[in-house]
Amino acid sequence: MREHSLAALVTLGPGGLIANHVPLILYPDAGPLGTLRGHLSRMNSQWRDSLPEVPALAIFQGPSAYITPSWYPSKDAGGKVVPTYNYMVVHAHGPLQTYDDPRLLERNVRALTELHEARFTEPWSVDDAPADYVQGLLRGIIGIEITIARLEGKWKLSQNRTVEDRQGAIDGLRQEGDPLSVAMADWMASRKP
Repeated sequence: MREHSLAALVTLGPGGLIANHVPLILYPDAGPLGTLRGHLSRMNSQWRDSLPEVPALAIFQGPSAYITPSWYPSKDAGGKVVPTYNYMVVHAHGPLQTYDDPRLLERNVRALTELHEARFTEPWSVDDAPADYVQGLLRGIIGIEITIARLEGKWKLSQNRTVEDRQGAIDGLRQEGDPLSVAMADWMASRKP
């Protein structure tokens, strides 16, 4: 949730499910399971249309990768293999609250900015923009908060395969070389049975 902070925020409204992708910050000490905070544009109707009696769902997607059966040594020993997808996700459930206090909105915008800018040599700061410009933008957003009532972590890392097939998939992902494939290979290697 911290490393992959862009969540799919899903709520239920009078017309059905509503989904938007929103960067959220986890405040682990705010509530028994933590609290998520972010914001939506005031023009985005999700904050108005969500039914308060139905919990929101924030889905955080970690590394994921396609796994070809060609990487499995067992493919040659009977052919009983199929393609799959390995993934890691966290589902956070809880009531969606909104707020429009300018101080809280600015605090959250600053926290989001600092979180995402920290990796840059010369991080951008909210203070780099004119104050009146920032205040105008803050009037265009609404704060959202989800006090987490339930957390679900789900992952599929070829744990159902033999040690040899898992190693074949790890090696194949490393050969792919892209950051997501390598990240998945690292997770698989760290979770060997």
